[in-house]
Amino acid sequence: MPTYEYQCPDCNHVFEEFQSITAKPRRDCPVCGGKKVKRLIGAGSGLIFKGSGFYQTDYRSESYKKAASAESSSESKAGKAVSESKSGKSGTSQAKDPA
Repeated sequence: MPTYEYQCPDCNHVFEEFQSITAKPRRDCPVCGGKKVKRLIGAGSGLIFKGSGFYQTDYRSESYKKAASAESSSESKAGKAVSESKSGKSGTSQAKDPA
C-alpha cells in the first residue's frame, strides 16, 4: 500500500497517510479539522532490493560468460609470463661476469 502526502490549506499542516490505492482521498485535517485537505504529488519512494543482491552479471548469457572466462584466463597467463621475465625465470641462463 502506498503512502500519500496531504496538506491542509487552512493551517498548512503536512502529513502522510498510509492508504490503499482504491481508498478515497482524505478530506479532513487531523490538526485543525479543516475539510479542504489536498493530496500532494510526491516523488514516491525508492526501489528497495532485499536479499543477497542483484547484479548485472547474474543474468548474462552463456556465450558472454564463456568469453569473459576465456579473456580472464588469457590475461592471467600473460601477467604470469611478464612477471617471470622480470624475475629472470624465463628459462635462459645468464652468465655472471667474473670482474
